[in-house]
Amino acid sequence: MRLVFRIIGTWLVGLAVVLLVIDGTKSLAANALVMTPLVDTWQALNPQGLAAVSEFLLTRFFNALLTPGFEALLTFPTFAIVGVPGIIFALLGRSRYINAYVRQDSF
Repeated sequence: MRLVFRIIGTWLVGLAVVLLVIDGTKSLAANALVMTPLVDTWQALNPQGLAAVSEFLLTRFFNALLTPGFEALLTFPTFAIVGVPGIIFALLGRSRYINAYVRQDSF
């Protein structure tokens, strides 16, 4: 299971780095800080999916809580939305050896 978490975490962190480089390139071209929100990235990749998720959330019981939370999530930068779960998965998949590099004969 740790291997799966490490693989998923590595892919997500790699994707976050690619998205950060894209935002950095846009920032250099615009001569200002540019961070692409998730809604713009999702709209460019799959506009029907964004509409479907919005419609799905409107039909749920807690839509008064889900819709503002989803709209707030869409305003965050894409690299952060992808990178934070990637870091969490990478940490969950790390090795559990605490003293792996401590010499045992030094006691």
